[in-house]
Amino acid sequence: MNFNELIKSNKQNVKNIIRLITKQDNEDLEQEVYIKAWKNSDKYEERGSFKSWISTVAKNVSKDYLKSAGFRNSQSTTSDELVLNMVSDKKKVPEELMVAAERQTRIINAVESLRPKLREAVLLCEIYGYTYEEAAKKLRCPLGTIKSRIYNAKKELAEQLEDLL
Repeated sequence: MNFNELIKSNKQNVKNIIRLITKQDNEDLEQEVYIKAWKNSDKYEERGSFKSWISTVAKNVSKDYLKSAGFRNSQSTTSDELVLNMVSDKKKVPEELMVAAERQTRIINAVESLRPKLREAVLLCEIYGYTYEEAAKKLRCPLGTIKSRIYNAKKELAEQLEDLL
């Protein structure tokens, strides 16, 4: 697979990481991630997944951005509306935290209730970021088996967590 295909297949992952860390969509940061990945592609060792490597690059670029003077300057000029949006109702915060904690507990319990082989496939691919091919090698089973396990696990989770979706 060439570098362009690797970038295309990881584009959404990079976008999500940047949004998660910086709390905004930022195409300039995306471009910086791809430039750094391209410049340092000789340092990438194929022992781990490319997704993990480029995710690390995206995290570092995002953190560097938050430390930069440009980010601090953009944050120091706020409008009245932005300030009002940032002020939250203190009574809602504990309730929101409790709801989020309950939601997370339900999701964890649902994943833990899966049959061991389904749970193993979901954890590897959806939590630890393995590709289906990497998971198949790690579990020593055919690629189709991994795909089937992921499909069945997602189906069971969707049924168990229907009210959360």
